[in-house]
Amino acid sequence: MRHINFALTLLTAAVLTACGGSETGNQELKTTFSSQVSFGDSLADLGTYNVGTVKLLGGGKYTINGNGSATNPALTGKNFTEYLAAQFGLPAPCPAQSGLDGDASLGFSVAVVNNNSCLSYAQGGARVTNPVGPGNKATGASIGQLTVPVVTQVANHLSRNGGKFKGDEVVIVIAGGNDALELLAELSVHAKQAGAAEGAKVGAQSFATNFAAQLAAGATNPAAAGPAIGGAILAASQRPGANDQTIIGAAVQAAVAQGNVAAASESVYLPMAAKAKATATADGEAAGAKAGAAFAAAEGPKMIAAMGVAGDELAALVKTQMVGKGANYVVLNNLPDLGHAPASTKPTSPQALIIAMVDNFNAHLKAGVAGESKVLYVDLYAISHDQIKNPAPYGLSNTTQAACAANKLGTTSLACTTANTIAGDVSRYMFADDVHPTPFENSLIAKYVAEQMIVKGWL
Repeated sequence: MRHINFALTLLTAAVLTACGGSETGNQELKTTFSSQVSFGDSLADLGTYNVGTVKLLGGGKYTINGNGSATNPALTGKNFTEYLAAQFGLPAPCPAQSGLDGDASLGFSVAVVNNNSCLSYAQGGARVTNPVGPGNKATGASIGQLTVPVVTQVANHLSRNGGKFKGDEVVIVIAGGNDALELLAELSVHAKQAGAAEGAKVGAQSFATNFAAQLAAGATNPAAAGPAIGGAILAASQRPGANDQTIIGAAVQAAVAQGNVAAASESVYLPMAAKAKATATADGEAAGAKAGAAFAAAEGPKMIAAMGVAGDELAALVKTQMVGKGANYVVLNNLPDLGHAPASTKPTSPQALIIAMVDNFNAHLKAGVAGESKVLYVDLYAISHDQIKNPAPYGLSNTTQAACAANKLGTTSLACTTANTIAGDVSRYMFADDVHPTPFENSLIAKYVAEQMIVKGWL
């Protein structure tokens, strides 16, 4: 993908010339847009959740928040849609809706306000059509993100504007990442449940077998005592209120009945029970891990297919509810390379599955809008992948670590500011948190989108 680096380097000057090298842009654009309308998720969210505790923490957007440009020009606190609006010579965009529906005791319950003069409908956690995304209270998250899906975002815009687009606005779309994240979260929960169930089952069996064998060794007839003691353990474990003490007691009683009188002494049976427990724990953990992995492997193809469906849904939404309703300039961004973001490179992350999910989403999305002259399909995956692998030509100093340190909301960049990043100069890091871009990376995304608009003939 090094040709992308070369193209970006060559065209950066052209982009800045065509779109304005300053925050105010210029008035000599090939196409003059009346406004910028954006739909999507956290990558384009301009502050839906900049209320309550989030606002008090100085957050609100999914990047390094706060304007630190006085000390470092790269730390603007902006996302790519803000950079684009400036390049188009348009006013600074603002969130079409704000609020939180979470835990009031934590400052996460703030009345929802519809800002009718604002045209940025993108929301953190939003999926393509499913209303329950990451951070939504239905997932158990205390923050209570609204996660209004893209299909509803578009419907809301149409309802405000007579059921149609004017035709002279530029429409920015980016979504699908939260479909992947929520599917992965659900997979993790179900895989853990499957692993826990199998682990408990195998652990119990291991304990019974091991403890019975130790007790039977001192019986009059070890061969006959083993099954008898094992049967006593099984029966005891099935009684209401069964616990370790009652189960061990039943086993010891059975062992004594089989001639192992010494087993009645705590000094004899307690070390045996401890040894059996240690073995059972190891056996249970191994079986649980295997079962969890098997469950994930079996569900993987379904998740890849589900991402394909999400890609189809977004493509259909663009064609029928955007272009079909009068939009003439739709910039449709595919999913960037989530498979090589910090979140996906951790040892416990199913990286191969994530890559396959993103690939299938992008393939379906691209095929779904093929031939649509009023849609510009922007391949953010290709450029982001090249940036991760070849950061230097882009001016990126780090593409493998998150710039934000832990904050009061965890590790999310929603509450990340210039005051709580990790030590050192992070201004040219690619990632703010494990998934979201820094302001500098957002500026690179905006320049790349503008470059593609030049090629398309829209700028």
